[in-house]
Amino acid sequence: MNVQEVVPFLGVSDVERSIRFYVDGLGFAMTKQWVDAGKLRWCWLEKDNASLMLQEFWKDGIHIGRPDGKLGQGVSFIFQCMDALAIFRDFSSRGIQGSEPFVGNAMWVFSVSDPDGYRIEFQGPTDVPEETRLSQLSPESFA
Repeated sequence: MNVQEVVPFLGVSDVERSIRFYVDGLGFAMTKQWVDAGKLRWCWLEKDNASLMLQEFWKDGIHIGRPDGKLGQGVSFIFQCMDALAIFRDFSSRGIQGSEPFVGNAMWVFSVSDPDGYRIEFQGPTDVPEETRLSQLSPESFA
């Protein structure tokens, strides 16, 4: 098997703002970067076994090319997790607002939107009944 993984490459409007969201908010680590003329142009981010690449659209020069319209519209990235609720709690403690977790297809599911509108979804297996929302469960359910 030759193909090892797929790594989303996100064109972003402000790479520094996106790094704050992904690194400070979601807990990714920047493991690679390209700095050109003192400006961060591209980076590789990792969280556990998942990776993303970010690159700010150039505003001038031969690489100019931000698309018209809202970035991220219609794009979702689904991260499969062992414990999606632990991820939700971690993000909440970092000030990241996500959707309320609910059970769909035998998985806890919740999502966040990054600064450019890319939808980032996290899912993890559960035996809790379908369509249950986290707010419907007592805190003792997780002891």
